Amino acid sequence: MSKKRTNLPVQKNERLDVTFQDLTHEGAGVAKVDGYPLFVPDALPGEEADVKVVKTGKNFGFGRLMERHTTSTHRVDPPCPIFHWCGGCQLQHMDQEAQLALKRDQVVNALHKYMGRDDIPVQKTIGMDEPWAYRNKAQVPVAERDGELIAGFFAKRSHHIVDMDHCLIQGDQNDAEIQVVKNILKRYEIKPYDEVSGRGVIRHIVARNGRLSGETMVMLITNGEALPHKKKIVEAIRNEVSGIHSIAQNINKKKTNVIYGERTEILWGEKYIEERIGKLRFALSPRSFFQVNPVQTEVLYEKVRQFAGLRGNETVIDAYCGIGSISLFLAEEAKKVYGVEVVGDAISDARKNAKLNHISNVEFSVGKAEEVVAWWRAALGIQADVIVVDPPRKGCDEKLLQTMIEMQPERIVYASCNPATLARDLGILSDGGYEVKEVQPVDMFPQTVHIECVVSIRRKDM
Repeated sequence: MSKKRTNLPVQKNERLDVTFQDLTHEGAGVAKVDGYPLFVPDALPGEEADVKVVKTGKNFGFGRLMERHTTSTHRVDPPCPIFHWCGGCQLQHMDQEAQLALKRDQVVNALHKYMGRDDIPVQKTIGMDEPWAYRNKAQVPVAERDGELIAGFFAKRSHHIVDMDHCLIQGDQNDAEIQVVKNILKRYEIKPYDEVSGRGVIRHIVARNGRLSGETMVMLITNGEALPHKKKIVEAIRNEVSGIHSIAQNINKKKTNVIYGERTEILWGEKYIEERIGKLRFALSPRSFFQVNPVQTEVLYEKVRQFAGLRGNETVIDAYCGIGSISLFLAEEAKKVYGVEVVGDAISDARKNAKLNHISNVEFSVGKAEEVVAWWRAALGIQADVIVVDPPRKGCDEKLLQTMIEMQPERIVYASCNPATLARDLGILSDGGYEVKEVQPVDMFPQTVHIECVVSIRRKDM
């Protein structure tokens, strides 16, 4: 039997007057009572409020805001009518200045917590002139409510779907496509997937757009091969979705929260749509990973190029290269670029994108970055002058970090979507003889708590 928690400074159902000091990574206000953190939604730093304790744990608790006594000068009315329920955005109630400052603070705090460093230059977050309607891809779960198909985003901290007719951070075209497809599925009475029973047909609707090309891809993620009225649904999408270029079906039979299954079929049209970043063209297949904010992606990649400091004679390794977007961005100023990615389809896309842009000084390989880069060095004698890493949220594999340290490139450029794992990896590189010169946060995801960073790293003897 577990011991009852004692000596907490707060008790469940207790009412308290508090002052909020910070925000969590999920956007909740943080107040401390005798050092004990309380996390309270819809509260901003500096605000004073009456809160009710709704849950306590050993190290922190949760509260509900009952009455706000003071209001932050950075508070704004969220324009989205479902903001307080939907989990898609967390910061619409903050003005843009405060959002950008908060995101920089996330990076500064992570460097302090995981590296013990307060001296690394962290620049102001680069924001957007128009921080709305920026996403070029929507993937929306569906469910059934009162016998009718609904589609939206999950409510905060749950798998309860908030039905959505309009999303302010989606591109207008994406937004319209989701609604059209939702209505088509309703028309043909397609049963939504049920997470509990594992029954039903449609799991997610995905819409992706090329901002400059105007090409559109719609993908239906289904709970098996069968899609009732498939031909009629495809014909309806062709007739009713503007700019449709490709219609795909992804099959996911597993009882899982993972969105995509292994098999994808093209039901109509082309396998690819085109997106552009700067002067480069990219062919995107249904499962291609590509940044969802094309405007800020160009800002991010220009910063990567600046930190790489290429002069035309360098060998560059791009670990976690995806469909080759950063590799191709750097190839114009490098002697040779090697890209590695564990997803085979992504490497196929990368090779296609190199041909599409008539770039010949790049070479792509399939495999785990930590294994392939080590093999390049040991078997082929490849010595990188610059290494670029853009890993998933879990950060770099430690074996890759050690291989990078042993390879001794002059410069490392680290792009990250997770300040905590970024700081952890920077600590390893610092211990291995590298100096973190500068961190540049880029607001790739306005109205949310997420932040992207690019870091300039130099060998200490340079």
